[in-house]
Amino acid sequence: QVHVEESGGGDVQAGESLTLSCRVDGLRNTYYNMAWFRQAPGKEREWVGCIGWSGNNPRYAASVKGRFTISIDVAEFVADLRMNSLKPADTDMYYCAVKPSSYDWCPSDEYEYNYWGRGTQVTVSS
Repeated sequence: QVHVEESGGGDVQAGESLTLSCRVDGLRNTYYNMAWFRQAPGKEREWVGCIGWSGNNPRYAASVKGRFTISIDVAEFVADLRMNSLKPADTDMYYCAVKPSSYDWCPSDEYEYNYWGRGTQVTVSS
C-alpha cells in the first residue's frame, strides 16, 4: 500500500519562506513523478508545480514561478517544495501527488496522479 505524507506547513508572515516535504512509502516503482497542488475551501484544486524523476525539468504555475522551487530525491522517495517570498494569496492546503512513470516529464493534470497525501496547511499573514 502506497502512503504519501506532506509535512512542513505552518503560519508565516508575508515575505517569509517555508519548505514543504513529501514522503512516499510503499511505492515499488523506481521511476515516478511528483507534483504539488493547493486548494482553498470552496475553490478548485490548483496545480503549483511538478518534477520528473530525474529532477532536471521542474515545471511551475505562473503564479509561483520564480518564487517556488521543487526538488526530488527519487532514491529516497522524497520531494521538497521550497516557497520564498510568500504572499497571503499563497494561503492554502498543499497536497503532494505521485505518478509512477518512466517518462521523465510531469503532467499538470491532477487526474494523471495516482497517489495523494492528505495535505498540509500553509497560512500567510500580511
